[in-house]
Amino acid sequence: MPNYEEEMQNNESEYFYYDNLNGTDDCTEKDWDLSSSLLPVFYMLVFVLGLSGNGVVIFTVWKAKPKRRSADTYIGNLAIADLAFVVTLPLWATYTALGFHWPFGSALCKISSYLVLLNMFASVFCLTCLSFDRYLAIVHSLSSANLRSRSTTVLSLGIIWFFSGFLALPSLILRETRPDGNKTVCDLDFTGFSEKENENYWIGGLSLLTTVPGFLLPLLLMTTFYCFIGCKVTVHFQNLKKEEQKKRRLLKIIITLVVVFAICWLPFHILKTIHTLGLIGALDLTCSQFNLILSLHPYATCLAYINSCLNPFLYAFFDLRFRSQCFFFFGLNKTFHGQISNTSSSLSAQTQKSEIHSLATKV
Repeated sequence: MPNYEEEMQNNESEYFYYDNLNGTDDCTEKDWDLSSSLLPVFYMLVFVLGLSGNGVVIFTVWKAKPKRRSADTYIGNLAIADLAFVVTLPLWATYTALGFHWPFGSALCKISSYLVLLNMFASVFCLTCLSFDRYLAIVHSLSSANLRSRSTTVLSLGIIWFFSGFLALPSLILRETRPDGNKTVCDLDFTGFSEKENENYWIGGLSLLTTVPGFLLPLLLMTTFYCFIGCKVTVHFQNLKKEEQKKRRLLKIIITLVVVFAICWLPFHILKTIHTLGLIGALDLTCSQFNLILSLHPYATCLAYINSCLNPFLYAFFDLRFRSQCFFFFGLNKTFHGQISNTSSSLSAQTQKSEIHSLATKV
C-alpha cells in the first residue's frame, strides 16, 4: 500500500479554502468529466439566487431601520456576508469551466479566496449570535433586555467581523497564482513561510482552523440554543390543544434551521478532516480513496455554497414580521395584508393565541 504522505507532491485541484488537495506521481488524480460542466452551472445558479435573495434582505433590513430588531440586524449582516461571497462565484465558475485555469491575476485570486473564507466565518458566527438572540428572546424574554440592546448588538457584530477577518487572513496571505503546465492555478504558496517537508502540517492546521471554529463549535452552540427554545415552546403549548398545529410548525422551523446548516456544511468538513488526517499520517489512504476525495470535494464545496442562497429564505422569510415588511417595501402589502388578516382572525379569539403569534415572530 503506497504511503500517503510520500505521494503528496503536486497541487492539482484547489477548491477555495485551505484545501491543497494534492495530486501524486504514482496516484494520478482523476477528475470526473462532469465537473467542468455541472459545477459552473451550480455556481451561477447560487450566484443568481444568492444575489437576489440577499439583496432583498439587505434592502428590507435597511428600510426597516426605525423598527429594526436585534435579530433583523444579524439577518442583515448575514446577508452582507453571503452577498460578499456570491459576487465572487462568476470567477470560480469560470475557473472551473476552464479546467481549473485562473485567468484573473494574483490580486483577484487573493481577494476572492479571502472573501469566501470571510463569508464562511462571518455567516456562521452571525447564525450563532442569531440563535443566541432568539434563545434570550424566548427563554429569558423578561430578563434579557440589556443583552439584546442595540449597543450590545453592534458590539457583537464588531467582534464577529473582526474575528472573521482575522481567521480568514491566511487565505489572503498565502494565496497566489502559479503556472501548472499550460494552466495557471490559484493556490496556496508556503514559500518563505515553511520548509517543503512541513507544508502538510501547515495545511492540516489551517484545515482544522476552518472546521473547529467555523463549524463544530457554532453547530454545537446552535443546537444547544434551539434545544432550549424547543423545550420552552413545548411547555408553552402543552395546555393548548387547539394550537398543536402551531406547535408543530414552530418546532419544525427550529429543527430545519439547524439541520439545513449541518447538511450543507457537514460533507465539506468531513472530506477536509479525512484529507487532513491523511496529510499528517494519521490515516493511510489508498489511491482509490484519495481519488474519491478529490472527486467528491468540489461537489461538497458546492453544497456548502448553496447555504448562502438558502439563508435568506430560512432565516428571514420564515419570520412572519420580516416577511410582511418585505412585502410592504416592495409594494405587495395589500395582497399580503389579506393573507395576514385571514390568519389573524383565527388567532385573535383568545389573548393566549395572540401571545403565541408574537412568539412565532421571534423564532
